[in-house]
Amino acid sequence: MKKVVLLVLSLSLLLVTGCATKDYVKQQIDPLIDRISRLEARVSAVESKVNALEGKVAEIDAIKRDVQQAKSLADDAMKTAKECCNKADAAMKKAEEAAKKAEAAAAKAEAAAERAENAAKKCEKSFELQQKK
Repeated sequence: MKKVVLLVLSLSLLLVTGCATKDYVKQQIDPLIDRISRLEARVSAVESKVNALEGKVAEIDAIKRDVQQAKSLADDAMKTAKECCNKADAAMKKAEEAAKKAEAAAAKAEAAAERAENAAKKCEKSFELQQKK
């Protein structure tokens, strides 16, 4: 008899508390659904920010490549400019040397012209003297 009473009590207890109702389950799950929805919204926002940052990183990488190309071109231009400056300096030195030679030649020509003029004057005087005789 004790066994039967114990069995009836345990079955009644199981039937009363053992099954969950739809309302109870809904009460327990609703806060979780709200929380999951908020987390999904935050994850979506974070994903969109990550995608935007990836785009910006790609733009920055492209800009870096452009800057490196520009730097390389500038380096090449500097080398070319230095070569041109060296050639210009060499040409300037040659021009200065030529100018000095031209000045020396002009001085010699001037001296020769003076000597020729003096010789012409002497010839003219001697011609005049011979004419007077």
